[in-house]
Amino acid sequence: MEEQLKHTMSIKKQTIVFLLFMVSGLFTTVLAQDTIQWMGLEEAMEAAEQRPKKIMVEVYTDWCVWCKKMEENTFQDEYIAEYINENFYPVRFDAHQKEAVKFDGQVYRFTTSGNTGHHELAARLLKGRLSYPAIVFMDERTDIIQTISGYKSPVQFMQMITYFGEDRHRTTPWSTYKKSFVPKQMMIKHENEEH
Repeated sequence: MEEQLKHTMSIKKQTIVFLLFMVSGLFTTVLAQDTIQWMGLEEAMEAAEQRPKKIMVEVYTDWCVWCKKMEENTFQDEYIAEYINENFYPVRFDAHQKEAVKFDGQVYRFTTSGNTGHHELAARLLKGRLSYPAIVFMDERTDIIQTISGYKSPVQFMQMITYFGEDRHRTTPWSTYKKSFVPKQMMIKHENEEH
């Protein structure tokens, strides 16, 4: 009888451990879907060669207050994360990183100017206008479509990513699209926060 009780307890413990493992895995999967799956630029370019998709590059610095605000507010929005993961290869690029990066057949490096400096690729992507945060939208061939500087709220950012993600920029002027943009139900809470 005692052996049977020990065996039953052992099975219950194994079942509980198994259930905890399953719930943990499910929770991790849900979290992964609600966050942007950032990658390096070279990794994104390789992925775009295998499976063509636009690339979205956030150019930021560690000292930029508005970059941090955008990271905490806009990029943490689950609907924005979901849309970006489905429609773009998302890249975060530190404009002050020291590592060399190969892009478009050329190697770019950090360059010093005065007491500070910047990465040459940041200067190229931003056309010399080193303002942060900045979002660079590239097409499937890694040609730059548009660069947009400054903090964007979740609703403003949703307008931008759908405009480029759905190729509306090819047929509709931004001013027209912006006026006609209707946020999905999921974005209404953010729209109300801004007014």
